[in-house]
Amino acid sequence: MIGLLGALIGSVVSTRLMQKMIRPLVGETPVDDGALSQGPKPGLSHEQAPTWLRVLNSLLDGGKSGVELGMAVIPGVLIISTFVMLLTFGPGDKGYTGEAFQGVALLPVLAAKIGWLFELLFGFTQPELVAFPVTSLGAVGAAMSLVPPFIAEGWIGGNEIAVFTAMGMCWSGFLSTHTAMLDALGYRHLTSRAIVAHTVGGLCAGVAAHQLFALLG
Repeated sequence: MIGLLGALIGSVVSTRLMQKMIRPLVGETPVDDGALSQGPKPGLSHEQAPTWLRVLNSLLDGGKSGVELGMAVIPGVLIISTFVMLLTFGPGDKGYTGEAFQGVALLPVLAAKIGWLFELLFGFTQPELVAFPVTSLGAVGAAMSLVPPFIAEGWIGGNEIAVFTAMGMCWSGFLSTHTAMLDALGYRHLTSRAIVAHTVGGLCAGVAAHQLFALLG
């Protein structure tokens, strides 16, 4: 519940920030007059089409959209998540054997330089824990696969779970959502602003979850 509350706070911050950044560009009227002036398309309307045809069309359109969304997710899931995992964990006890979760452990070294900041904001006591929010930028599902190794090492507790939950929920679909959604709406040039607002919202979600856990946990 604490993580859910943190995600709620982060989503509010992200939404308000996005509204503030795009209002000077798109104005106050969200209706596209050009799209409304095109008139009805030829063929049966939604009211005239039988139920079975509407169901069939929804299945076909939904399947097409699902495949397109899956293709949009691939860069974030494969590329970013793979690099983060390679840069988070070091070699095993027997050296580098090519097993899962083996890499060069560069990210923890860099995170340790500003470990005091992560501890202040999120309550992280181990620099390796920063891998979860970083991986969440690519795919939250891939970030969840990092939790079992963290538990095995004894690095996480209630606070970390709350922060992970808040940031994971807020950053879900970080890379796969904005380009496809804004492109469909005809506002692809606003993608950079959406990413900035989403990033700030996720950070606020993590900070809020940490503070709520300190007060209520």
